[in-house]
Amino acid sequence: MTSVKSARRAGGGTGPVCSYPGGIVTTTVAPIRVFQVATGNVGSEMIKRLRHQPDLELVGLHCYSPDKVGRDAGEIVGIEPVGVIATGSIDEIIAAKPDVVTFHGVFPDLDVYLPVLEAGINVVTTADWITGHHRTANHPHPSGLTERELIAEACERGGATFYGTGMNPGLAQILTIAHSADVTEIQHVLCKESVDVSCHHSVDTWNEVGFGMSVEDPAVPGMLERYTRVFEDAVRLMADAFDLPLDEVRFDYELGACTDDVDLGWYFLPKGSLGGCYLKYVGLVAGVPRIEMHLEWQMTPHTSPQWNIEACYITKIEGDPCIYSKHMIFPKPGTDFSSVEAFAAVGMTVTGMPALNAIRSVVAAPSGIVTSNDLPLRSFAGRFAPDIVTGAAR
Repeated sequence: MTSVKSARRAGGGTGPVCSYPGGIVTTTVAPIRVFQVATGNVGSEMIKRLRHQPDLELVGLHCYSPDKVGRDAGEIVGIEPVGVIATGSIDEIIAAKPDVVTFHGVFPDLDVYLPVLEAGINVVTTADWITGHHRTANHPHPSGLTERELIAEACERGGATFYGTGMNPGLAQILTIAHSADVTEIQHVLCKESVDVSCHHSVDTWNEVGFGMSVEDPAVPGMLERYTRVFEDAVRLMADAFDLPLDEVRFDYELGACTDDVDLGWYFLPKGSLGGCYLKYVGLVAGVPRIEMHLEWQMTPHTSPQWNIEACYITKIEGDPCIYSKHMIFPKPGTDFSSVEAFAAVGMTVTGMPALNAIRSVVAAPSGIVTSNDLPLRSFAGRFAPDIVTGAAR
């Protein structure tokens, strides 16, 4: 049995002692102490969801906006007070002695990651990180070291663990990998996201990607690639699981131009501007596509060309036998289907929950940077509702 770190607790005590015998994680009754960073779209939803995670306890919230500091976390995200007051400094995160920091910013923040990891606090993030390959290749650090090297060094100094996930990239590739378990002689693997993105109300995000700009603008393909390059990590995560060395990962694209002006209320797309796209990240071996990640995104159906959006995640595996699977996500029964916010909340939930559900395993894991390929199966399991868990324990 491999001995691993014990979770830190406020007051210097010991929290849930986690073991890792054969990949099995066990915990005592005490919940894992979570300090969350950021309350954007995903972060706001995670504050709400944390209340229903019996094995987790929110002990702090770090906000970047000064107007949020000093306010209750519940008030910030539009629910009843939860008794956690938002703070604004890294020192306050470290002083709280959480077991883990959950980071839900849009992009990585090494100014948060490094001191937190060096203090022995684990980090689980949904921000642009799966393997770290694309951050190394595309985001040079002024220190001359790569972001991955800096994070690895901080993990080593603090004895902490760093893990990045999400829905896609993240869980979508885990599902594809799992679907290959009953296949031999694999020839080709495809993981595909086919979604309408108009419920994701983030003007800054879509401006950065190029939606609303003319498809004739030569800058648009580069903007799309820059913003989505983390999906190369998705391909490399799958390749690592399949033990398949790749020669390279290529990016390809097709742009859909709006056939008329489109006003979404929160975003305007002029005629001729980018309203949809089909992106590909293709892992090649000897010039032959072997592992692919496709993104079929539609902001409006009124584009040319137009794609058949299936509103799901698709796995296709060519081998013996062949596999075809759809992962479809629906709002829970009773959801107000007239509410755009309700649909958006579903998207934020499925992005953030893979991070929350992996926390126990990350806290138990050996120190260093880990990927989904390093964690046990239970890292990808959800939790039953608290009332059901309470009843089962009687």
